[in-house]
Amino acid sequence: MPAVHHKLLLEDALQDSPQTRSLLSVFEEDAGMLTDYTNQLLQSMQRVFGAQSEMGLATEQLSQQLLEYEKKNFALGKGDEEVITTLQNFAKTVGELNSLHSELANQMADSMVFPLIQFREKDLTEISTLKEIHGIATDEHEAAMVKYSRLPKKKENEKLKGDIVKEVAYTRRKQHQASLQYYCALNALQYRKRVAMLEPMLGYTQAQIRFFKKGIELVSKKMDNFLSSVSDMTQNIQSQLDSEAEAMRVSQRELLSVEDTVYMPDKDTEPVNRTLIQKAGYLNIRNKTGLVTTAWDRLYFFTQGGNLMCQPRGAVAGGMVLDLDNSSVMAVECEDRRYCFQITSPSGKTSMILQAESKREYEEWICTVNNISRQIYLTDNPEAVAIRLNQTAIQAVTPITSFEKRQEGSPNPDRAKPGGVYTTGSDSQKTGAALEPEDLIAPGTPIQFDIMLPASEFQDQNRAGGRRTNPFGETDDDCRTESDDSLLQQVFAVRFLGSMAVRCGNNQEVIYEAMRQVLAARAIHNIFRTTEAHLMVTSSSLRLIDPQTQVTRISFQLEEVCQFGAHQENGRLMGYVVEGRDWSDGDEEGEPSFCAFVFESNTEGEKICYTINLAKEITEAKKDPEALAELMKNMPLTNDGKFLLLEPETGVANNGEGQEDSESEA
Repeated sequence: MPAVHHKLLLEDALQDSPQTRSLLSVFEEDAGMLTDYTNQLLQSMQRVFGAQSEMGLATEQLSQQLLEYEKKNFALGKGDEEVITTLQNFAKTVGELNSLHSELANQMADSMVFPLIQFREKDLTEISTLKEIHGIATDEHEAAMVKYSRLPKKKENEKLKGDIVKEVAYTRRKQHQASLQYYCALNALQYRKRVAMLEPMLGYTQAQIRFFKKGIELVSKKMDNFLSSVSDMTQNIQSQLDSEAEAMRVSQRELLSVEDTVYMPDKDTEPVNRTLIQKAGYLNIRNKTGLVTTAWDRLYFFTQGGNLMCQPRGAVAGGMVLDLDNSSVMAVECEDRRYCFQITSPSGKTSMILQAESKREYEEWICTVNNISRQIYLTDNPEAVAIRLNQTAIQAVTPITSFEKRQEGSPNPDRAKPGGVYTTGSDSQKTGAALEPEDLIAPGTPIQFDIMLPASEFQDQNRAGGRRTNPFGETDDDCRTESDDSLLQQVFAVRFLGSMAVRCGNNQEVIYEAMRQVLAARAIHNIFRTTEAHLMVTSSSLRLIDPQTQVTRISFQLEEVCQFGAHQENGRLMGYVVEGRDWSDGDEEGEPSFCAFVFESNTEGEKICYTINLAKEITEAKKDPEALAELMKNMPLTNDGKFLLLEPETGVANNGEGQEDSESEA
């Protein structure tokens, strides 16, 4: 250890010369720099100690977290048994290392941090205190000397002079004692600082050496074989990952090598599959956000059995939105959006409007919902049934020319049960069994797919005495009093499929042929949109009412309805034939003309036909009061004297007021 060449001489403390003061300032400056450095060094050592303490806490938490892997029960954790066992062994090892880290932290606290703190609090603090005492004693001595220097020469002040001399002696002794203590402390500090700097690092190094020795004993004796097996296992897993990654890269290149049309909406190259009984994909659903405002949400829809399910993004499972059994689906025009369709429940009270992203998806969703509504999924082989029905539909849309005959296996129209048959006209016309399709409907007859006046009436809109329709959609029949309708009023929710001119009105087969041609034309031209209406049957007329505005779009007197019937195979299909007059030839009486109207109802068409038939019976009974009284006696009546038939289909009163707009979205 080198000797100290500079020190404060105690003999010079009493004289307190400028040379001594200059040397003292050097020692004080050195002590100040030592104090700053000691504080910085202590902060670094405390940081090392804190890191080591945190290391012990971190390794303890790591050991516990490794054991938590087994308790997580990962859904895709099959084959992790070997990993779980390995992690348990690692947790045990980490726990042993944690004890070593905790021991190392304690040794650092005792042999590194504590000695430096003791040096700062004992030695450096003592220097600072003695410096303050020395300064105070010096100031008191200087003040006493000032008083002594001001003593006068007169002898009268001997007493004052003695007091001041005593004060000077006292302050000088006090300064001398403070200087001696201060000089001794500063001289000793030159040795203590060397010990204070070396002792903490000696303790730190010895603690680290003991830690590493115990760690080497732990690893080399217990973990050589274990670490070797873990290394082999990780290499095996890495090789599997490399092979899987290469396979995924090849698959990714193949998937990205497709044409750009795959990413473009409405660029489907595959044909429409009309035999689906299951469908899934994203659709936009229309939601009402206010009285007149709407919002569209993009959600994932899929079918499950006979239910339409919806699963929002992030949801674990989907929820049922609508029961598709016996439901109806149709294309609609909505807010100037493409590919919109509406699904309506059998009761007609629940409906939703959805939007597909392409024409193919749009048609497949409509076909799928239509197949499910027929409950095909409940059969033993639903796929085969769907294919067979699709083939039957293709055959049904094949036009029948005048040179072709009906096949013997074709559906017999007599199996369709009309709710009632009421025929008018001459008996010279052919019977239904002898008529060919071209005898019932002229080849090439146009079909109207919206609610319009009968096709024959469009030949001359200015005929004399004919029924006219004003620009507001109301007819002259709306202006009549409702006295004739007081006995019967029944409302049905229907969808207008089409109307066309026919050649006869006294044969029920004309209705079934009109149904076949209307449905065939819709299938050929992919027309899915239908017009919603409320069919009101009264004791004097049939009215088609707009469900939104409650305006009568078209009305027929019961005398004009010469034929009506419901289809047996599809119970929701019904139609009727209306007789009119054609004045295009200049005949005053006009030639009779017939027009068939085809509808799809939310209820059985048989009920509508039964109501029309009853209305005709009431019309005939009005001519004979006794017959009317007998009819009213046999039929149940409501409290207001009307015939009690069925529950209203649209959830409205028979007068159409207070109607819920469940079918008005179309």
